[in-house]
Amino acid sequence: MYVPRKIFFTKGVGVEKEYLASFEAALRDAQIEKFNIVTVSSIYPVGCKRVSVEKGLEELKPGQIVHAVMARNATNEPNRQIASSIGVAIPKDKSMYGYLSEHHPFGETSEFAGDYAEDLAASMLATTLGITFDPDKAWNEKEQVFKMSGQIVNTFNVTQSAKGNKNGLWTTTIAVAVLIP
Repeated sequence: MYVPRKIFFTKGVGVEKEYLASFEAALRDAQIEKFNIVTVSSIYPVGCKRVSVEKGLEELKPGQIVHAVMARNATNEPNRQIASSIGVAIPKDKSMYGYLSEHHPFGETSEFAGDYAEDLAASMLATTLGITFDPDKAWNEKEQVFKMSGQIVNTFNVTQSAKGNKNGLWTTTIAVAVLIP
C-alpha cells in the first residue's frame, strides 16, 4: 500500500505566448517541471511530514511519476487577476487524516484566495471531526471555533496570484502539494 510519508508545497507563475508553454513555465518556477505529475484528490495523509521544497526535491528523480494536489489557473486576458491556492487543515489527532483544498479564482487577491482555500480545507476537516460551525460566518470567526475545539491543530495556505500579461500573453498560476512516497 502506497501512503505518502512526506509532502512539500510550492507555487509558480509562467507567462508565454502559448497556453501549454505558460503552464510549463509555471512548473519551472515552482521547480517541478521535470516530473510526470498525476493529480489526486485532497487528503493530507496520516502521519505525513511537511518538508521544504529543497528537501522534497532531493528525494525525487527526473521523469518520476509524482502524485500532487494542484490548483491551476490561466488567462490571456490583459490585466485579469488570477490566483491558484492550496488550503491545508491538519487535525490534532495524529491518527486522523487532514484536508487539502484547491481554489483557482478570477478577480481575487492572494490574501482573499488563500483565506478562502484555508477556510475550505478547515471546513471539510471540521465536518469530518463533527465540529459544529456556521458555514456562513467569515473565515476568521470560523477559525476561532475550529481552534477552540482543540481538534484542528494547524491551517495554512500556499497561494500564487498574477495579473494577466498586458500584451495578452498566456499567464498561468499554480499552487501544488507534492506527495513523496
